[in-house]
Amino acid sequence: MSSPSHSPARSLADSYASIRVPEGAGFWRTLLAFVGPGWLVAVGYMDPGNWATDIAGGSAFGYLLLSVVLCSNLMAIVLQALAARLGIGAGHDLAQACRARTSKPVGIALWLLAEIAIIACDLAEVLGTAIALKLLFGLPLVWGVVLTGLDVFVILALQRRGFRQLEAFIAALLVVIAVCFGLELIWARPDWVAAAGGLIPQAEVVTNPAALYIAIGILGATVMPHNLYLHSSIVQTRAYGEAEAGRHRALKLATIDSTVALGLAFFINAAILILAAAAFHTAGRTEVAEIEQAHELLAPMLGVGGASAVFAIALLASGQNSTVTGTLAGQIVMEGFLDLRLPVWLRRLVTRALAILPAVLVVGASGDKGAGELLVLSQVILSLQLPFAVIPLVAFTANRGYMGSFTAPRWLSALAWAIAAVILGLNGYLLWGMATG
Repeated sequence: MSSPSHSPARSLADSYASIRVPEGAGFWRTLLAFVGPGWLVAVGYMDPGNWATDIAGGSAFGYLLLSVVLCSNLMAIVLQALAARLGIGAGHDLAQACRARTSKPVGIALWLLAEIAIIACDLAEVLGTAIALKLLFGLPLVWGVVLTGLDVFVILALQRRGFRQLEAFIAALLVVIAVCFGLELIWARPDWVAAAGGLIPQAEVVTNPAALYIAIGILGATVMPHNLYLHSSIVQTRAYGEAEAGRHRALKLATIDSTVALGLAFFINAAILILAAAAFHTAGRTEVAEIEQAHELLAPMLGVGGASAVFAIALLASGQNSTVTGTLAGQIVMEGFLDLRLPVWLRRLVTRALAILPAVLVVGASGDKGAGELLVLSQVILSLQLPFAVIPLVAFTANRGYMGSFTAPRWLSALAWAIAAVILGLNGYLLWGMATG
């Protein structure tokens, strides 16, 4: 049986087992010690890339794509549970497992694909934060993009205060986002019966090429490849020990943590789509597909002067939250695949530069409209990268020789393989559609 003692050098070594788990405490107090990693993971499921795809889907197709948001969220719950199982059961994060369990050429290929996914995710965060700064303060988009490079200092300050403080900061911003969208839904007064109907999958999602493109973007924005690397590492910040019973308890509590947090992520993603459907689609504004358009139209269409400002505040909170988790994921991927230890500020600046450059080029060449299109495209790229994280994760957690008593049950592995098949099928259909026009 594999155990944490067989792991290579730890990712996020300064935070490993840094959060105490109370001995002999009751269920709720013990659960509280494990609450945190799931909320960091949930951030990736409501980043600015989600906003672009959800707004486009809601304005163009009403409540139709709510079923895609729901199915994507359920897939995410399953896959994040497997990521926690890998981290606690095998003592490896996903990047370390890929390095240890695959050949060197395959490992390098998986690392490059993971880096592409992180750059695509970071691109969405850069654009989302820059758009929020423009909407709130009138800062030109290009300068907002450049300014986002400075958030590395915010992240460094948070990390110095300890991992628990970092989790508290993330949770506070998540509450801000949830409250903002709760207010927006009150003002929008959606048709809740129609919204409930949208949770039931319809054939049009697949038969309509435009709906399918946005649906795959929603999938890419919801089930995030970098989150699988992130979660499998940060669950190890709890000091649950190496005893098998303690690790099984840790797995149970970590799964509860991530499932509850992803429930909040579903609420926010669904709220964005419902808001777009109620405010734009029902008024015939089916062309609204960009965050800035939505911001401009919300106040007059809802008849509430503060609606647009609340929307922008939530967007800024979302962008800032996502930069923190993107930093951690990038560090985990580089350390796990390459065993290369770079200073956090340098790793962040490199990743940020790779996202800022295309953003500046696109915004400079095509203006603000190009930013919205680039946001949606970034989510489609993430979806195309997803199988290369999902398939190794499912394979590793189903391997009894590697996982020992933490091997995923057959029903869970079968469900995860079915999810992987759906992802592959949708991606293949998307590529075929792109190739044939």
